[in-house]
Amino acid sequence: MKVLMLNGSPKSNGNTALALAEMAKIFAAENVDAEIVNVGNKNIRGCLSCNGCSKKGCCVIDDGVNDIAEKLKAADGLVIASPVYYASANGTLVSCLDRLFYSIQCDLRMKVGASVAVARRGGCSATFDELNKYFTISGMPVVSSQYWNSVHGAAPGQASEDAEGLQTMRTLAKNMVFLMRSIELGKKEFGLPEQEEHVFTNFIR
Repeated sequence: MKVLMLNGSPKSNGNTALALAEMAKIFAAENVDAEIVNVGNKNIRGCLSCNGCSKKGCCVIDDGVNDIAEKLKAADGLVIASPVYYASANGTLVSCLDRLFYSIQCDLRMKVGASVAVARRGGCSATFDELNKYFTISGMPVVSSQYWNSVHGAAPGQASEDAEGLQTMRTLAKNMVFLMRSIELGKKEFGLPEQEEHVFTNFIR
């Protein structure tokens, strides 16, 4: 099985990376292939709202988002991790996710999703909620842990002192492995749920 892990921090070796590394240890022990991609230090812009992806089959902007889309297509699970800025996720990460989830040309249903928020003090739960919305609009089961998926630390490396946060990451990874394997067995036995044709409405008619 494969897990794609997105590090939304501009610090590739900061506390967000530390949280992901704690999860990666579990994935390795469970023989799950995990790849960490650093997003927060990339020059990724927001969506142009051009809808060109519907014609081209991928985003029209060539800045790495399409490469991430190919990795996600091959993955069984996705972990999105972000530092907390003003009780919100990193802006570069959000730009990446907006375009990734809008332009990707594959069925994301039953790919497992987990979000992780890392902060000095507050704003983790708001960021956690923000990131989970990408999963829930896409038919992706959301993995839970023993607490909200957050780790605390200010200076790089301080998260290593958050014993509960790191335990939460390990539990999250174990639960993610279990859920991915369970879904794989379920797909073999029952297939994916029957999907209706999507009905689109707006608020003026």
